[in-house]
Amino acid sequence: MKLLVVINTSAGHGDGAIYDFMRMALGDADEACVRYTDGTTDPCDLVFDAARFDAVVVSGGDGTIASVAHRLAHTGVPILPFPAGTANLLANNLLSPYEPRALATMVRAGNTLDFDLGEIYAHGRTFGFSIMAGAGYDATIMRDAVPAKKRLGPVAYFQAAITNTKPQKSNLTLFIDGKTLHTEGLGIILVNFSKIQFEIPITHETSARDGMFDIVILKAENAFGLLPALIAATLDRDGGVPTRTESMEVLRGSMVEVVADPPLQMQYDGEPLEITTPFSAHVLEGAARFIVSDEALKEFDDYIGE
Repeated sequence: MKLLVVINTSAGHGDGAIYDFMRMALGDADEACVRYTDGTTDPCDLVFDAARFDAVVVSGGDGTIASVAHRLAHTGVPILPFPAGTANLLANNLLSPYEPRALATMVRAGNTLDFDLGEIYAHGRTFGFSIMAGAGYDATIMRDAVPAKKRLGPVAYFQAAITNTKPQKSNLTLFIDGKTLHTEGLGIILVNFSKIQFEIPITHETSARDGMFDIVILKAENAFGLLPALIAATLDRDGGVPTRTESMEVLRGSMVEVVADPPLQMQYDGEPLEITTPFSAHVLEGAARFIVSDEALKEFDDYIGE
C-alpha cells in the first residue's frame, strides 16, 4: 500500500495522532510519502501526483480537506479525511471514528463512496466545499471564532454567535435553477452535509449524494432568534419535528447565484474569506471519493439520487 499523507500543522491542537495512525496503518513493504504545510503552502499543491498512490490521507481541518477534495474532484482517488481540526464536521457527518487504530483499519479495508462537493465562484476565484458554504451571519461567526478556536474548540463558534448581537441584515436576490427569489435575511447557507457542532442537523433530510443543495436563508434577528430552530433540529433526530420555525427558510437547488445589498462576507467549510457577495455556486455530483467506515456504508450506500 502506498499512502500520500498531507499534514496541515496549523490545524487543531497538533496532538500527533496522525503519526500513531501511520504506524498502525503501514505494514511490511508499505510506503508513505508525507508532505507538510503550515498554512503557507496551499495543500492542493501537495497532491499533484495523487494518482500514483492508493489513497490520500488529509490531516487537518475541514477547510484543508475540502481544498484537497476539490483539487482531486472526479479523479477517483480515495481520500481519508483525518480529523485533526477544531470541529471535524466532515468526519462526524461521514460517521468516521477518531481513534488512529480504527482509522488505520478503515484505510486498509478501502471501502469508498462517492459524495457531492460544492463549488463557489466569486470575484474571479473558485473554492470547493464538502459540508457548507455561505455568506452573512455564518461567515461572521467563522471569522470571530478564529482567535479562540485552539483554546475553546467547537465552543468558540457558539461564543462568537451569541456575542454578535446585531448582525447585518441584507436584501437578497437568489437565482436558483433558473428561478428568481427576492427576500431578506442575515445570511444564506448552502448545505451539502447537514450536521454542525454537537451533532445538530441544520436541515431535515439533506443528502450529500443527491446532486442538490439545501439552501438555508437565515431570517432571525440574531443568534437567540435562531435558538428555536436549533432546538427543533436537535429534536428532529427522531423525525418528530416537521419544521424549523420561521427563523429559517429552506429551499433546494443545484445551481445558485446570490446577490446581497449590502454585500455579505463569505465562508466555506469554516474558512472565512476576505471577499463578499455576489457569488455563484453549483453541485459537483459524486466528485469526491472518501474512504468510509462500515457504519457509513450502511447509512449512505442505499441512497440513490433522484
